[in-house]
Amino acid sequence: MTSANETASPRTPFFIDTHSHFDAAEFDADRDAEYARARSGGVTIQVVPSITRDNFAAVAATCERYPGCLPAWGMHPMLIATHRPEHLADLRAQIETQRPVAIGEIGLDFFVRELDPATQEHYYVEQLKIAREFDLPVLLHCRKSVDALLKHLRQIKVPGGIAHAFNGSAQQAAEFIKLGFKLGFGGAFTWPRALHLRQLAAELPLDAIVLETDSPDIPPVWIGRGRNAPGELPRIAAELALLRAMTTDELAQATTRNAQAVLKLG
Repeated sequence: MTSANETASPRTPFFIDTHSHFDAAEFDADRDAEYARARSGGVTIQVVPSITRDNFAAVAATCERYPGCLPAWGMHPMLIATHRPEHLADLRAQIETQRPVAIGEIGLDFFVRELDPATQEHYYVEQLKIAREFDLPVLLHCRKSVDALLKHLRQIKVPGGIAHAFNGSAQQAAEFIKLGFKLGFGGAFTWPRALHLRQLAAELPLDAIVLETDSPDIPPVWIGRGRNAPGELPRIAAELALLRAMTTDELAQATTRNAQAVLKLG
């Protein structure tokens, strides 16, 4: 497995993609090529979160095959129809079999009205307890649900984590930061009309930001509606560096340091 201190080459910035569903079926036809492209661009580490109990095997196989792909185990809030109470025991067993870098992808999604909030909160809370039990950070899905997520985080103390695809207010960002969280930024802020997100990306403290792609989802503007991939992370970083009036190398160093700290890599 690749060390978090390894770089792709002396002249290539070292990036960590803190959220990549690289096991997804969208990569079945060209996963080797996309892995090579990401590595050549300096994306040395990808955090690959699971989304259901039945997804554990695919994530494990991906992380075994591709050095630098690190697993996170969790059950996604948008898939509550597939989750069962006994899957929480399976999650604990999976952690004991292969310790992850985080518990994720977990959280709440109040954007999709068909998803029962109470059921979502049940699985979110139970997975927070598991994260606390195993002393692991969490990767949070936080669409339209930041205040509810924070409420439970104040009650169930976990060792920080990442607010994935953060799009809340500056005040909510500050609350996450107080709890030891980093904020994930990827392709969404590259769209010119994403004015609020671009302002957050430009103005939030640099030591609170980590990079992500959410591959194959949340494509940057230059892809349009196409498939996102980990190899896009260097260009996403360059766009963020431009917003923050710094060099891409400076941004890479800072965001890599942030990801290493919150995920306990090194």
